[in-house]
Amino acid sequence: MDLTRRAALTALASGALGVAAGRGAEEATAVEASLRSADALTLEQQVGQLFAVGVPFGRRSTATAMVDDHRVGTIFWAGRSSAGLRALAADNAAVQRRNTAATTGGVLSFTALDQEGGQVQALRGPGISDIPSALVQGRSSAAVIEERAATWSRQLRQAGFTMNLAPVTDVVPYALRSANAPIGRHDRQFGYTGDSVATATAAWVQGSLSARVQPVLKHFPGLGRVTANTDTTYLVRDTGTPRISATLTPWRAPVLAGAGAVMVSSAIYDLIDPSRQAFRSRVVVSGFLRGDLGFQGVVMTDDVGNAAAVKYVPVGARAVQHIEAGGDLVLTLAPQQVPVMVDAVLSLARRSSTFQGLVRASAARVLALKAREGLA
Repeated sequence: MDLTRRAALTALASGALGVAAGRGAEEATAVEASLRSADALTLEQQVGQLFAVGVPFGRRSTATAMVDDHRVGTIFWAGRSSAGLRALAADNAAVQRRNTAATTGGVLSFTALDQEGGQVQALRGPGISDIPSALVQGRSSAAVIEERAATWSRQLRQAGFTMNLAPVTDVVPYALRSANAPIGRHDRQFGYTGDSVATATAAWVQGSLSARVQPVLKHFPGLGRVTANTDTTYLVRDTGTPRISATLTPWRAPVLAGAGAVMVSSAIYDLIDPSRQAFRSRVVVSGFLRGDLGFQGVVMTDDVGNAAAVKYVPVGARAVQHIEAGGDLVLTLAPQQVPVMVDAVLSLARRSSTFQGLVRASAARVLALKAREGLA
């Protein structure tokens, strides 16, 4: 077994598609299948699968160029749109047509957006429901939440979307509901306790998956205790979230419900790893999320393009360090940064067989998740 393949198997076995006790043979087979899928791609195509690029709604040519020029595997439509289901479906179909053997090895794109509800609802207009805030949604029963999430997700699927960066899984303490700038101030939380958030988000995940739209839980290990927003503030620190089992309460149920992707925040967690932002911390990603929680799916960043939280981190390092930490998918809302990020990852992968193994393992995780939605 070559060093690159051994590194990939080690990375998978230690987290992403890890071999759990009592399920070793089954999950070892899944590891091998995922690696075979990744092996069918060139290194450039594997690297492209590790990027999610934010493109403003309506900029079809920018989106297709990302696939053509950089093999990008996920297009995130940014901003707000009232263009209607037919126009959105046409844009998403145009992206999918660019996924040829020459560009992405024929692997289709995740076409993504933010459709949480309340103040964070990217799509509105004919054929699209007005979605209440998560806080309002969380007052309903689990059955109602699941049913409504399925309806909203079917609308997204009709418009060609295959991924939604929702639901928010952060827990905001009641006393901080107004002071918590990124979540509580906008009623993005499903409740004020870990148990209430766990129940609601698990139901939401099941509804989304029933419509074949892949949900993304965010923002691990939680932004409910901070007062500043990582989009607009440098060095946001959480001083109160510890690495203990109780912290994982809201995350366990939606993961067990089938959520295949988790977004890691760009804050620093003083009680977990005070030295690095979560998305590039091996302690947070490989230790806490993959190790303690046992999460086996795709780990993605929040925006590491325009966000103030990362402005002093070199552009290429943002991508490289996320992969080194055990992460997979790098989200940037600055398309002009993609060449720098892709080149940084490719360059290191060509120099280091160990890092190339991490790239292969990450590509395998992305491909495994895409296979669940019929995209790979």
